[in-house]
Amino acid sequence: MAEQVHRLIYRSHSTVPGDRRDEVLAEIFDVARSKNKKAGVTGALLISDHWFVQALEGDEAVVTGLFETIREDDRHTEVSVVESTPVAGRVFSRWSMARISASGRSDIPLHDVDGRIRPAAPDQPDREQQELLTRMRNTIGADSV
Repeated sequence: MAEQVHRLIYRSHSTVPGDRRDEVLAEIFDVARSKNKKAGVTGALLISDHWFVQALEGDEAVVTGLFETIREDDRHTEVSVVESTPVAGRVFSRWSMARISASGRSDIPLHDVDGRIRPAAPDQPDREQQELLTRMRNTIGADSV
């Protein structure tokens, strides 16, 4: 029987000061990767200068509960759901959380190796991943295509 998967995509405006950006984002990824892996949640976080767009995939109750926690985080405002729907399968099945650049040229899939974040093997996102990443980028005008 196929796994029941729910995908929730939201966007929000970053309140992280530029001079603390690297530190804060590292903390976000460390916590997200650990908690998401334990909860069976996969996804990707697109970061631009002032916006976040995140896709979360997993059990509907878990994803919805996680989103409610994320919604209350003071590192962003203007949180709005772009999509929340059951899907046929995970697009980001290998990524407990991936950091995605605003441009398609430098998407970086990340994974956990011995408790430390490492770039995944240098492979290109598949067609389904690429389509979803493009939709995510388009919610904040990060793509010109």
